[in-house]
Amino acid sequence: MRAVGLAALGAVLAAAAVGTYWLATDVERFMQTPMNVPAGGYPLLVKRGESLSAVADRLATDAVLTHPRYLAGFARWHERDRRIQAGEYLVPHRATPARLLEMMERGEIVRHRVRLIEGWSWRRALAEIQSHPLVRSTIEIPADFTRQLDLPTRNPEGWFLPATYEFRRGSTDVVLLEMAHRAMVEHLDTAWAERSPELPYRNPYEALILASIVEKEAAVADERPRIAGVFVRRLKRGMRLEADPTVIYGLGETFDGNLTRKDLRQDTPYNTYRRAGLPPTPIALPGAAALHAALHPAGGDALFFVASEHGRHVFSATLAEHRRAVDIWQRGRRSGKSP
Repeated sequence: MRAVGLAALGAVLAAAAVGTYWLATDVERFMQTPMNVPAGGYPLLVKRGESLSAVADRLATDAVLTHPRYLAGFARWHERDRRIQAGEYLVPHRATPARLLEMMERGEIVRHRVRLIEGWSWRRALAEIQSHPLVRSTIEIPADFTRQLDLPTRNPEGWFLPATYEFRRGSTDVVLLEMAHRAMVEHLDTAWAERSPELPYRNPYEALILASIVEKEAAVADERPRIAGVFVRRLKRGMRLEADPTVIYGLGETFDGNLTRKDLRQDTPYNTYRRAGLPPTPIALPGAAALHAALHPAGGDALFFVASEHGRHVFSATLAEHRRAVDIWQRGRRSGKSP
């Protein structure tokens, strides 16, 4: 009887071993077999605190995964189930469960993008960020803006580097602006440390101000250093900058798109026709190229420039030359005569 009992036990253990081996083999095969993912990929949102079992069940409900318990059990057995990261994933076509688990462990989430353009105002940049459907808007009044971002100045203008920023679904407007602000601070610090000698700026912020003016004046990339050179020479000589974009900025919402002589006479802190030196703040978001131009202005003797054609300018060293250029390019254009 004892021999029969031992034989029966041996048979049970052998069957269990075979079953375990078969299950392990089946799970391994499952982990390496492509899932039923559509050609365009499968969007998967893993919520914060959600278990892998719950994620696997949703995949099974959507007919992407055939054996949800296999995935959850495999991850638990290998102590990988608690490593998955919350976020939005795009599971690629023919991805295996093993690849999916790897993606969730590494946090290979979908990164959305928003682009801030050179020359935009901070208000335009904020509007662009808040208009993105996957960004949570938390800034409602301007007073919150500088307080929430801990900016070095009360006016936020110019403090955000124009670039393309990646973010995850549900990020706030503050998070994105903090990214752009950190990028500007880092870029400005580096650029300031590498600046040309004998510039008329007392600190990096003044360089940022001039860079914003260069950004608004220059429509052609290769003219940025030349325009910066004109403004730098005027500052050194104590001449007023006489930059139209600063006047327009000072006019604010009252500007109707047509800059008049009356506008040029209106006294605001930003009217560089009436006030010497730099305006009190930047007038736009300057890009890296404009900042480089402000800190590495082109040499020469030009003190004036006037718009000509195709976004370019005519540069002059004397007032007489400048007046002739104005007659040719501005007064002639207003009269309908081509230069």
